[in-house]
Amino acid sequence: MHPGMMATWRRAERRACGCEPSRCSHSWGALREQRHYAEEGAGLGVRRPLRFLAYRLELDEAQIGEMAGIISDLKTERAQAAVDDRRALTALADAIKGETFDTSRAGEAAALRTRSAGQVQEAVLKALQRMHELLTVEQRTRLAYLLRTGALQM
Repeated sequence: MHPGMMATWRRAERRACGCEPSRCSHSWGALREQRHYAEEGAGLGVRRPLRFLAYRLELDEAQIGEMAGIISDLKTERAQAAVDDRRALTALADAIKGETFDTSRAGEAAALRTRSAGQVQEAVLKALQRMHELLTVEQRTRLAYLLRTGALQM
């Protein structure tokens, strides 16, 4: 294979995700803003979900500010859960690498995962409660529709 082919592939990949402008895209700024959105997993980001909710629920400025805080809190809790998951995987790896299986270490890892999942669920419930207080009846109906159809995931 020609060495220049790898550079061509990388350039094409960057164009596809919006990191590099192509000849046919005129909205370079808009693409640059949305690049690499899904790299960190399926959690809520702050920019796009906020814009999506602001548009779909027709939020006013005060509601947008409060919704940004709610989404940011959820994102922080999910990031902490990801850290806890990596710690649990490390503990599981430590439990299996010895001469004998370390049951207590594996149990600690399982408990950490369970505790972390519980904290995320509590954060989701708290966020939904805050959203309920913030939104009007019509906006709550739209949010419920978005959750039912899968357009928004919590």
